[in-house]
Amino acid sequence: MDELLLRSLTPSVLAVLVRRGADFAAAEDAVQDALVEAVRVWPGDTPRDPKGWLVTVAWRRFLDATRADTSRRRREDRLDEEPAPGPAPAVDDTLQLYFLCAHPSLTPSSAVALTLRAVGGLTTRQIARAYLVPEATMAQRISRAKRTVSGVRFDRPGDVSTVLRVLYLVFNEGYSGDVDLAAEAIRLTRQLAAAIDHPEVAGLLALMLLHHARRASRTGPDGSLVPLAEQDRGRWDTGMIAEGVGILQAALARDRLGEFQAQAAVAALHADAPTAEETDWVQIVEWYDELAGLTDSPVVRLNRAVAVGEADGPRAGLAELAALSDSLPRRTAVAAYLHERDGDLATAARLYAEAAHKAPTLAERDHLTRQAARLNAERR
Repeated sequence: MDELLLRSLTPSVLAVLVRRGADFAAAEDAVQDALVEAVRVWPGDTPRDPKGWLVTVAWRRFLDATRADTSRRRREDRLDEEPAPGPAPAVDDTLQLYFLCAHPSLTPSSAVALTLRAVGGLTTRQIARAYLVPEATMAQRISRAKRTVSGVRFDRPGDVSTVLRVLYLVFNEGYSGDVDLAAEAIRLTRQLAAAIDHPEVAGLLALMLLHHARRASRTGPDGSLVPLAEQDRGRWDTGMIAEGVGILQAALARDRLGEFQAQAAVAALHADAPTAEETDWVQIVEWYDELAGLTDSPVVRLNRAVAVGEADGPRAGLAELAALSDSLPRRTAVAAYLHERDGDLATAARLYAEAAHKAPTLAERDHLTRQAARLNAERR
């Protein structure tokens, strides 16, 4: 049984049912029933048109469920004319599902879960394991999300930027359990890029590929974090980097710059440097200037302060940092790094220890604690 094929067909099959008039929750249930039937039947008799087979079975299951619901008898009259079995229509409705799952009425966590279920074709159990939550908790989250979007109709174009933010959230979750969410986000973004010609979709795909190419070097054998400057660049995936750079260059050539393209440009400059010392920090600062103009994000300004500290010296970076709020996540860690580069080891050690207490993850806390301990040892 080709599980990847089933997962790739799931969104388009679900979209066909929604387009025919089924509400989202009922359509999703019918598609899941069809997938279960495919797992049972296909190993011995794989259909020539897998998508058409799934659409036919799912639509029949939906009609059966509709007929069984006496409170919806009137609706049955409208739905009872079942389309004849045959090849599935060539139209790709997957894009509609992306917009549905990124509906503004959903919370970010619900949008991510629904995207993984409806577009990604993952089971509730797989999603729960990836997020390290009980299956029942995830089932409730997905059920609420499906109820929220049921009845939503698309009489105007959806917001591509919202869809991209949901996919970026999936990517940033990383991986755990038996589902690699970073790889899944790349797969879904490739799918979106095939469905819509948009430079920011290409920009996000390039950004994901460029970040993912460095994945093997980001942690040590003991699971500890390895900063970018200390990573073994020989372990970076050069093929993935080349693909990401190629996609980015094609997007930038269209002269419709967006934040994901700008972020990808920064990642490409890091990937292009043979060593950390050869990084083109001046050009990275310029790209952060572009990015700040697009987003006015405090996180962007924090990253720009780091880049300024590398391009113009740590005191210039600290001057940029002074304009940012102390409450900004990771600001203290950046201050510690810049003070260390400026030779103020006592202040840097104190700030590393302070940053460790604020760290959002255990791996970051351990890394920052080790940095503080290292500097304290050097000062003795």
